[in-house]
Amino acid sequence: MKLNELNKITTPFGNTDKMPVLFLGHGSPMNAIEENEFVTGFRNIGKEIPKPNAILCVSAHWETRGTFITAMEKPKTIHDFGGFPQALFDVQYPAPGSPELAKETKGIIKKTEVGLDQSWGLDHGCWSVVKNMYPAADVPVIQMSLDYYQTPQYHYELAKELVSLRKKGVLIIGSGNMVHNLGMIAWDKLNTSDYGYDWAIEASDKMKEYILDNDHQSLINYKSQGKAWDLAIPSPDHYLPLLYALALKEENEKVSLFNDKAVAGSLTMTSVKIG
Repeated sequence: MKLNELNKITTPFGNTDKMPVLFLGHGSPMNAIEENEFVTGFRNIGKEIPKPNAILCVSAHWETRGTFITAMEKPKTIHDFGGFPQALFDVQYPAPGSPELAKETKGIIKKTEVGLDQSWGLDHGCWSVVKNMYPAADVPVIQMSLDYYQTPQYHYELAKELVSLRKKGVLIIGSGNMVHNLGMIAWDKLNTSDYGYDWAIEASDKMKEYILDNDHQSLINYKSQGKAWDLAIPSPDHYLPLLYALALKEENEKVSLFNDKAVAGSLTMTSVKIG
């Protein structure tokens, strides 16, 4: 075994080049088993960026009181949805966990006491997209929960404390949807390419403008952006992972968008790559 290979095993979170950060519009869990343009986008981004030592994912689908990080060796695949074909429930994503990374992450967060969780696993906000990026399930994955009692500003500031992980080969992913209103889905437009209600497009366009202009404060203050945003973000769970990604952007880093389309009227798949 070569020395550099040995070092990677014994010190998996040693210094590396700075990893990019992703926000992934995860959309339907069916993206885990379907072939479509969004799946292609996830797959391509996985090939484009350096292979990480580990992944830390902040998913819209793990809300808690307080902040927790999965710390088990073998996280289970959580099928946290209903009404889908059996083939989707049969999917397992057996990526290992990383108790070491969980402990290290807990140690660098000063804003709150972080709990080490042994019961959650990987929910579909995480595995349905990571599966397309790393189908061999050979990259350790941990998840960090969203404290639903806290403000957008709090989440943004908490995310900033994760920045040192970027230089330890850790890919930080926020997984949600910028526009996400399941109560207003146009069911008759599910198979229509790039269809969004006027308010969804209005909110999406402004969100993208703020992202590309580095205007994070306007994105944090989303509740003051008007009616279109109120419809686009009826609850913060799918929006907050975007703030986690943006908080980790450093000065002069390039920001690019991909999978930038609306679906079913009231959802957008827009995803963001930083770095």
